[in-house]
Amino acid sequence: MKKVFLFAIAILFFNSCQNDEATSADSSFAMKSASADYSGYPATVQTVSGNITTNTTWTNDRVWEVSGVVRVIGAKLTIQPGTFIKAKVLGSGVATGVLVITKTGQIDAQGTAASPVIFTSFNLLDGNAATKATPGDFGGLVLLGDAQVNTGVTTNVIEGLGDQPNPSDFYYGGTNNAHNAGALNYVRIEFAGRILDATTGVEINGLTLGGVGSGTVIDHVQVSYGRDDSFEFFGGTVNASHLVSFAPDDDNFDFDFGYTGSITKAIAIADKDSTHSLSGGNPDSNGIELDNNATGTSTAIITRPVISQLSIIGASSSTNAALYENAIHVRRLGQINLSNVTVTGYLTGIRWESPSLPANSTWSLLSVHGFTNPVLPVGTALGFGSTTSTVSPATAWGLTQPFFNDGTLNFAGATGAFKTEANWTNTWTKFTNF
Repeated sequence: MKKVFLFAIAILFFNSCQNDEATSADSSFAMKSASADYSGYPATVQTVSGNITTNTTWTNDRVWEVSGVVRVIGAKLTIQPGTFIKAKVLGSGVATGVLVITKTGQIDAQGTAASPVIFTSFNLLDGNAATKATPGDFGGLVLLGDAQVNTGVTTNVIEGLGDQPNPSDFYYGGTNNAHNAGALNYVRIEFAGRILDATTGVEINGLTLGGVGSGTVIDHVQVSYGRDDSFEFFGGTVNASHLVSFAPDDDNFDFDFGYTGSITKAIAIADKDSTHSLSGGNPDSNGIELDNNATGTSTAIITRPVISQLSIIGASSSTNAALYENAIHVRRLGQINLSNVTVTGYLTGIRWESPSLPANSTWSLLSVHGFTNPVLPVGTALGFGSTTSTVSPATAWGLTQPFFNDGTLNFAGATGAFKTEANWTNTWTKFTNF
């Protein structure tokens, strides 16, 4: 039977000297059953296929069913608050439920905290409490633009859609760093993803951004139970804030091809009972996976996200943490800028893989826990204002039970996702256990 849960985070917020009075929104992080499936969604279903080439609005008085790969070309797609979007079932191996905002298109998905826009499994909108949602039930949301990437070409075909006709519809990359793909506000993407080639890792993520520019707004977006990564940035300069990644099969946040934007206020939470990616039989899921490019080649533009106020929360035991790889994995000449970041619940906290050198990255107010190694290579000094630890993660950095499967989630400390804004995950997020 499906169980859909509301997610409420209780936060104890202190300043760095811990002189302020602590506040708590809710003392319990226990999953609260809301219903067997989504209730109150419209009975009317409208199917959309092919290309959207004129300005179009998806209203919240019906469920919108995406058949195949739908492209927005030279037009704006507006989605009203409280709108549900699902995939049409077309058969095994067929790409379906993929919404692509091409270089010339825009999306304006303006949800609210009370009425987010929801891309979700058709199994949660079928009125049958016996069916279960599965990662891959929705294909994914893809935004493409003509901001810079480090490949040297402007005809990059976005990963996961190379088998589709008219490949030029899926091009990304260019010279317009102010490119505007539109806005995503208060949006949830659930049970999404498409595996095109598992051997080579060619997949669609929950939210894929290719060459998306800084004119785009990405704010308050949750991706849950993805079949691949929750968020992947292929180059571009787009900035994003208030991101929630929950229980992806692979990585929570993935950065490639010269992405240089900023991520502010983000949280990644693992579910030990979800599916877990393997590579060569070994765990391959990371909180962050970062590459300059697939070959680790030096380029004029180096992948270097600027990330502040981030919490990456893994598992509460070393046994469960062994289902994952690293909390943060910087490799293949990639670099990273971290500020006010808390990491806990992985065997390895941060792994710098040669030739990505720690000396080429920067960090401050960085608290890292690892059951085996907080930082690799062993002996890497994190420097002033940073801390490493191998103590029990349940008490590391003042966090009280920060693990999804184990109950209450309380934050007490000056680092991490809630440093300056408590409770920003309230009301619009949802955690689903199946």
